[in-house]
Amino acid sequence: MTMLEFPQGFQWGAATASYQIEGAHNEDDRGLSIWDTFSHQPGRVMHGENGDIACDHYHRYEQDIALMAELGLQTYRFSVSWSRVIPFGTGHVNEKGLAFYDRLIDALLDRGIEPALTLYHWDLPQALQDLGGWANREIVEAFAGYARLLFERYGDRVSRWITLNEPLIFTQFGHRSGVMAPGIRSLPVTARAVHHALLAHGRAVQAFRESGREGEIGITNANTSYEPADDTPETLRATELARDFDTRLYHGPVYGRGYPESVLAYYAARDAALPILPGDLEVIAAPTDFLGVNLYSRQRIEASDDRGVGYRNAPPTLPLLDMGYEAAPHALGDFVRWVTKEYGRPRIYITENGVCDNTELAGGRVDDQLRIDLLRGFLAGLHGAIADGADVRAYYQWSLMDNFEWAFGYSKRFGMVWTDFATQERVKKASAEWYAGVIRRNGVEG
Repeated sequence: MTMLEFPQGFQWGAATASYQIEGAHNEDDRGLSIWDTFSHQPGRVMHGENGDIACDHYHRYEQDIALMAELGLQTYRFSVSWSRVIPFGTGHVNEKGLAFYDRLIDALLDRGIEPALTLYHWDLPQALQDLGGWANREIVEAFAGYARLLFERYGDRVSRWITLNEPLIFTQFGHRSGVMAPGIRSLPVTARAVHHALLAHGRAVQAFRESGREGEIGITNANTSYEPADDTPETLRATELARDFDTRLYHGPVYGRGYPESVLAYYAARDAALPILPGDLEVIAAPTDFLGVNLYSRQRIEASDDRGVGYRNAPPTLPLLDMGYEAAPHALGDFVRWVTKEYGRPRIYITENGVCDNTELAGGRVDDQLRIDLLRGFLAGLHGAIADGADVRAYYQWSLMDNFEWAFGYSKRFGMVWTDFATQERVKKASAEWYAGVIRRNGVEG
């Protein structure tokens, strides 16, 4: 078996998100977030579960950072809970909340682990949602103010910043299908949320430049590698439409190309035009330093005359994982090649990639071989994309440990570390030991 070595200086890490791991939902003057509200509404989350305690990381972060160090992680991506540091989204700043992230960042640095801070990973302060949330244009300046606070507080120790995590998910699933917080189902509200989220991203980038802080800033999005189900012209056109609605809608404006015409026409025809004002697109296109790529699978596409968007998902042809999507490890390399070509070879960080493998603890061990096999395939494909010229600098596995998986509650396990949510015991899985070996060798068996 050949060892596929990654470039010198390539960074290996893992990622988490505040609401999914922190717990301590009502401690130290933290404010309510939309996920506190949503997860406590009957029928919203599987088994009626919530993130009140989650992995209790708020109290156990030192233990968790020790695990990171044992694995050899070089960088760790986490998010700040907006409502923990500014309980009502604007106004009063909570020193207790800020101090928690001071301790977290300092503990990471003490272990030689570079922090990568995500400003927003879906847990909007409920007080802002009460004013309309992402559908209210006033949220743009609220987010910019929040970002400035964090740049000032942590900018002496944090040099890698991510503005938003997956605006596709929190706008479409939170405001159109309603299956995630805040649970709204409205196309006009979705249109406003999409534009205001991207505008908020641009204002945060501007605020970072104005701060004079050293470092880099970018955005992370949910991505899928789209594949035509056949090679007919109709299917190829449908595949490009899928990319318009799910990829270019969020990437195009960031790279100065504006919104896809197909998407603008679709929304406008349904009385849901995006609320673009003069100068907005210039703000959204404020130059970034990298693109964060989150990817888990592929999607086969076919044309559809009976759907307004003009395409639909074709039946899967590969085995399905516990999350319901295909086991398609080639998708990561394929998408990185595509996005590299599409946007002129941006610097890329793989900010999330992983596998839902619900293998349970047996005899004190979790032998999650499925996760290992698929991760090996993902990394081999990524190595191939780098060999083909993609500028990929880091890889963050999702996730460090099993956690609260949003509307699925605790039923889906993405972690390298098994979590007993009743006792808070952590057990390194076989995949954790495997990943530690990848980090030591800076490479993966091909």
